[in-house]
Amino acid sequence: MSGDYRHEWKHEITWVDLLSIRARLRAVAQPDPHAIDGVYLIRSLYFDNPDDKALREKLVGVPHREKFRIRYYNGDTSFIHLEKKSKVDSLGTKYSALLTKEEAQRIVDGDIDWMRTHPASLVQELYCKMRYQRMAPKTIVDYTRQPFIYPPGNVRVTFDYNIRTGMRCTDFLNWDCVTVPAGDAPILLEVKWDEYLPSIIRDCVQTPGRQVGAFSKYTQCRIYG
Repeated sequence: MSGDYRHEWKHEITWVDLLSIRARLRAVAQPDPHAIDGVYLIRSLYFDNPDDKALREKLVGVPHREKFRIRYYNGDTSFIHLEKKSKVDSLGTKYSALLTKEEAQRIVDGDIDWMRTHPASLVQELYCKMRYQRMAPKTIVDYTRQPFIYPPGNVRVTFDYNIRTGMRCTDFLNWDCVTVPAGDAPILLEVKWDEYLPSIIRDCVQTPGRQVGAFSKYTQCRIYG
């Protein structure tokens, strides 16, 4: 479980931008060693309440907000994370707890009483919000991520693309679940760091005419409901 706030930048970029920035990064940073052929295939299941609290807070730009999701990588359901992302302006942090495949499926199915006594406090917190705030699985978000790391400053640079939505489907553990492109979703460049962003990385990720934005994959994937 994390808890330290980190700086975050997001830029919406083009394929031409990606090729240019990636070429510069390869000269100074290293690919994430856990990626397969340089990329992750990520599947997330996002939660929200009946009033779409997480969605609405993102759309209106509430400065202090949070969202819950369950996530696994490359179709490997033996290693599943429950995550809570918290944002305060441009700072973000992530709390996480491991779930078994069976636990994740029970959450998707609405079988949650066991969560109340789970050893992970984050699972207990999600239980309370599902029980008393009626939070529930909302939509699947799939995408491809190409990550780079730069140890000074604990910098992580990622390119996210091929963003797809499960629409109203929450069959999270079924990798064959049909997903569709999430509208005209851009390529997303994300930069995260601790206390300082080294100038060599700052120079690498510069994209003339691009502004720091607040694109949300969850919001983009809710366009179908």
